[in-house]
Amino acid sequence: MATLNETPSANRLHIGIYGKTNSGKSSLINALTNQEVSIVADVAGTTTDPVYKPMEIHPLGACVLIDTAGFDDTSELGTRRVEKTKLAAEKTDIAVIVLSAEEAVTCADEQGQIQDELKWYRFFREKHTPVLFVINKADQDEENAARLAEMIYEEAKEDAVIISAKKHTGIEEFKTTLIRLMPENFGAEYITGNLVEEDDLVLLVMPQDIQAPKGRLILPQVQTIRELLDKKCLVMSVTTDKFLTVLPLLARAPKLIITDSQVFGYVYENKPKESMLTSFSVLFAAYKGDLPYYVQGAKAIDSLTPDSKVLIAECCTHAPLKEDIGRVKIPRMLKKCAGETLTVDIVSGTDFPQDLSGYDLIIQCGACMFNRKYVLSRIDRAKKQQVPMTNYGVTIAHLTGILDNISMP
Repeated sequence: MATLNETPSANRLHIGIYGKTNSGKSSLINALTNQEVSIVADVAGTTTDPVYKPMEIHPLGACVLIDTAGFDDTSELGTRRVEKTKLAAEKTDIAVIVLSAEEAVTCADEQGQIQDELKWYRFFREKHTPVLFVINKADQDEENAARLAEMIYEEAKEDAVIISAKKHTGIEEFKTTLIRLMPENFGAEYITGNLVEEDDLVLLVMPQDIQAPKGRLILPQVQTIRELLDKKCLVMSVTTDKFLTVLPLLARAPKLIITDSQVFGYVYENKPKESMLTSFSVLFAAYKGDLPYYVQGAKAIDSLTPDSKVLIAECCTHAPLKEDIGRVKIPRMLKKCAGETLTVDIVSGTDFPQDLSGYDLIIQCGACMFNRKYVLSRIDRAKKQQVPMTNYGVTIAHLTGILDNISMP
C-alpha cells in the first residue's frame, strides 16, 4: 500500500517485462532498480505469477515494474501462468520483450528462434502498446546478440537494445529508450479536466458512512483534493448532513460541487442554480475510462427487462457491507427500473470475464485502484463484443434523471 507521500500504483507508469523462461527478465529488473527485486536462478520458471513492484526510477519517475512468467512455460501450470501474463499485459503501458543472447548459441533454427517474441510483439501492437526489444546476457556472446538484433529489425522493424544485466552495461540506453516510448501526455490528465481554475470555489460533499475507512478518506477524494489544491482552487468539504448548513455561510456560490454519487439527487435538488455539479465517480469515468462511451452506455438501462442480465465490476476486493453501492444500492435501483427478476452478476478485482456476450449491460466502478490502461482494455473488450458499458456515477445520474444536467470534465 502506498504511503501518504507516494504516488498510487494505479497512477504509475506500468512497465511489463516479458520473454521466455531464463531470458534474463528478472536480472534486468534487478539491474534497473539496483536491488534484488526478483529472484534470479538457472531453473526455468523461477517467476510464476506476475510480480508487481512500485519503484521510483530516475529519470522515469514513479513506475510499476511487472516481472512475468516465461511465455514458453510448458510446466503443468504453464497454461494458467501464461493467462496471468496476458492479464498483466492488459495493464502494461510499455512492454519490454527480453531475449537471451546466450540462447542463440544453442538454437540452430534462426528463422523460428524469435517467433514467440514476434507473436507477443503483434499481440501488444494490437493493443496499441509500445514495445521495446531487449537482448540480455550480451556478455555471454556479443556476436549472437548483434545477430538477434538484426533479426528483430528484419521482422519487426524495431531497434533492439543490447544489454548485460550482469555487467550493468546498456542500462542507461535502456532507460533512455523507455522515456522515448512513454505514452504521450502520460500523467498529464486532470481529474477535474477544465471544469475549474485558480481561485474557483469548489465544494466537496463526502458522506462518511460505514463504507468509509475510519480515520481516512477514500482514494478518489484524496486525489481530487490534492489536484484542486495544486490548481490553487478554494476547497471546502462537508458531510451530507452539513450541506444545507454550509451554503448560507458562503459569500458566493461554489463554481463546482463534487459529490458522492450516492447522494446525487439530494445535492442536485438543493444546490445553487449557478453551481455546476458532478461526482467523484463521473470524474474518474473520464480520468480512468471513456466518459462519452459510458454516457452512451447508460442509455441501455432504459431497455433492460426482467429477463436482462447485468454485470457489475468492482476493482476493490472487499467484504460487502450493508448498503454497499455496487452490491446493494445499484442492483436495487436497477431492479426497481427493470423488474425484480433482473439478473445481476458481480465480479471483483481482476475477475472480469473474457466472454461478455451474455450481458445486456456492464457497470464498472470508478476504478481508482486500476491504471487507465487496464480500464481501457476492459472497455475495448466490451466494444468489440458490442456490449454497452457505463460506470457507477453515470448509472446513478441516469437513474436519478439528472445525467443531462451534470457537468462533465
